[in-house]
Amino acid sequence: MTQRYPIYIAGNPVTGDAWLDVTDKYSGDVAAQVAHADASHVEQAIAAAHGARAAMAAFPPDARRDVLEHCARRFAERRDELAGLLCTEAGKPIRDSRGEVDRLIDTFRIAAGEATRIGGEVLEMQVSPRARGFRGMTRRVPIGACSLITPFNFPLNLVAHKVAPAIAAGCPFVLKPSERTPLGALVIGEVLAETDLPRDAWSVVVCDTTTSAPLVDDPRIAFMSFTGGPVGWDLRARAGRKKVALELGGNAACIVDEDPGVPFDHLVKRLVFGAYYQSGQSCISVQRIIAHASIVDRLTQALAVAVRALRTGDPHDEHTDIGPVIDAAAADRLVEWIEEARAAGGRVLVEGRRDGTMLAPWLLADVPNSARLYREEAFGPVALIESVPSFDAAIDRANDSRYGLQCGVFTARLDHAMRAWDRLDVGGVVVGDVPSVRVDNMPYGGVKDSGVGREGVRSTIAEMTEVRLLVLRDPP
Repeated sequence: MTQRYPIYIAGNPVTGDAWLDVTDKYSGDVAAQVAHADASHVEQAIAAAHGARAAMAAFPPDARRDVLEHCARRFAERRDELAGLLCTEAGKPIRDSRGEVDRLIDTFRIAAGEATRIGGEVLEMQVSPRARGFRGMTRRVPIGACSLITPFNFPLNLVAHKVAPAIAAGCPFVLKPSERTPLGALVIGEVLAETDLPRDAWSVVVCDTTTSAPLVDDPRIAFMSFTGGPVGWDLRARAGRKKVALELGGNAACIVDEDPGVPFDHLVKRLVFGAYYQSGQSCISVQRIIAHASIVDRLTQALAVAVRALRTGDPHDEHTDIGPVIDAAAADRLVEWIEEARAAGGRVLVEGRRDGTMLAPWLLADVPNSARLYREEAFGPVALIESVPSFDAAIDRANDSRYGLQCGVFTARLDHAMRAWDRLDVGGVVVGDVPSVRVDNMPYGGVKDSGVGREGVRSTIAEMTEVRLLVLRDPP
């Protein structure tokens, strides 16, 4: 019998009459079923989170730390199970799935450390004679109930980057994972249910976007964190007075200077990793490689050889580099954009075959910047390479995008690295590696259409807390 997973409402496992099939993204078979939340479940979850504000705020920092440390230990014990579920429900190659489980553990461990370090500051208020005798200090307090909405592509780590900081900050929450990849989030729910976290303080609901609408609209939610596509801007417009953080993707560039500052073989290996890891289904996947004219021919030839060597197939196979894209619609869209780019003059250097949701990697050159494959987020196993005459021209081309999440820069020159940091209109500049780098304690987020706000455990805790001031006046 297919394994069934409950949702969690106010910390308790709940099932109902409706079940959602979760498919193996490689075979297409039903891998599991999860309880499908209805409108009453969502209402119960929001009411419980709103009602648990005081209990969570009073839950001591050391107790929050202990909850987070328990979770990290249990995830480590269940590492193989979690990696297997991730490989199945997302089609992520098993080696990459294990890496994401490790990041899940890292994120909870980082949050455990931060839970007892959420401080404030002492303010010197005697700035003029009239302010003498006043003393000030601040502390950070939980913002209140949070709604956490996550996408399919990192169904463990992106959940971790919302749930772990919420616990550390003392915020009750309702988590809505993607309906396409909910299993990992429900296992996280199983582990949370083992702790003494206030029961009403957390829920995990799996449902469609219509049913989850109150997570955006309801005024009892104080903060909404959303990772996904451009629909995030519509959600922000509907959110009313609540605070909102959005991470909405990108079409990341990687600049390769005349002297990249790293061994050539390493450069090629990192570019291939950044472009094709997880079938390119990452917001910071290398989509545009912008190379100096003096190196572009050699680099293009080496990339073509390396891309052709990538192995596409069953993600459970240890030797597989690229698994399926998430669904047939994603494959249809990507093939349409590639053919449009080819018709517009783009040169196909490596042509990928398609078999259902399996899409072998593509590499193109000279794609005009008017093509959707250049301007939009491809979110698949395809990369573009282009030539520029100078480093400044490379920066201009990288900035020629409505997105601005991260940019990679390979250069041996410190002045070029600093110029990139000064001029690139992105949330993060990675020098010496691809933009696909994310360490789980760093501030992470974008500008322009890539969103607002920052994740990374400490940054998210700051988003989920507010500054409260205390002023003391000496007696006269």
